[in-house]
Amino acid sequence: MKTKKKMKKRKQKTKNKLKQSRLKLRSKPKPKKTKKLVVRKPKSDGQPRYKLNIDFQFIQELKDLMLKSSPAEKEEITDRLQKLGKIKLAIVAGVFLNKENQENVPTDILIVSDDLDRRKFSKFLKYLEAETGGEVRFVIMEKDEFTYRLSMFDRFVRVLLEGPHEKLINRLGLE
Repeated sequence: MKTKKKMKKRKQKTKNKLKQSRLKLRSKPKPKKTKKLVVRKPKSDGQPRYKLNIDFQFIQELKDLMLKSSPAEKEEITDRLQKLGKIKLAIVAGVFLNKENQENVPTDILIVSDDLDRRKFSKFLKYLEAETGGEVRFVIMEKDEFTYRLSMFDRFVRVLLEGPHEKLINRLGLE
């Protein structure tokens, strides 16, 4: 009799342990937010090293503040765009507007032009990538192609124009 009771207790203990381990697997750990922005770590040579704490509770706000583009930067982009050729329309979105859902935006910059200097555009693109700190997605269209796609309610153009965007150059009278 005692052996049966012992066996039942053992089975019960293992069942409880299994339940606890399953609960641990199901429950998602909460991200811990800390109050320190910078973590200091001494290096072996005695020099202090600093590292940004990605668990800082206001890290997103800090990132937005650092990446927020000013009107002066947009004027600089517009001036550089006008030097590339006869641009009819220039729309910026995505990385230039610092929105959260950048993957839903089809492109970062759309340029409609019939006469665009590709060499100058290549330099301009390198400038933009240096300013944003990453890759810039771009689309270049001729005026006829853009007006055709706009009249056909093309998905790419529609998603770009319905989403958050800003027109830097608008010589087509687009609203």
